[in-house]
Amino acid sequence: MDSSKPPGIGHNGGPPLDPDASWRSYVWRKAHKKAWKTPPREIALRRLARAEELGMSYKEYTLEIMERGKYL
Repeated sequence: MDSSKPPGIGHNGGPPLDPDASWRSYVWRKAHKKAWKTPPREIALRRLARAEELGMSYKEYTLEIMERGKYL
């Protein structure tokens, strides 16, 4: 779809269904790998303890940190 023309009637404004650019997949994989990089032992233990206090698993707690950008 040409970006200079507004979407037609019935268009929901969602993302295009065209195949992704190969660079986008590369960048996503690199960011995913960086986000899930194993932290130092002390940080992992601190996160694990805090997750247990909140009744969450370590993975759930880490996902919350990544989504919100701050610690609970």
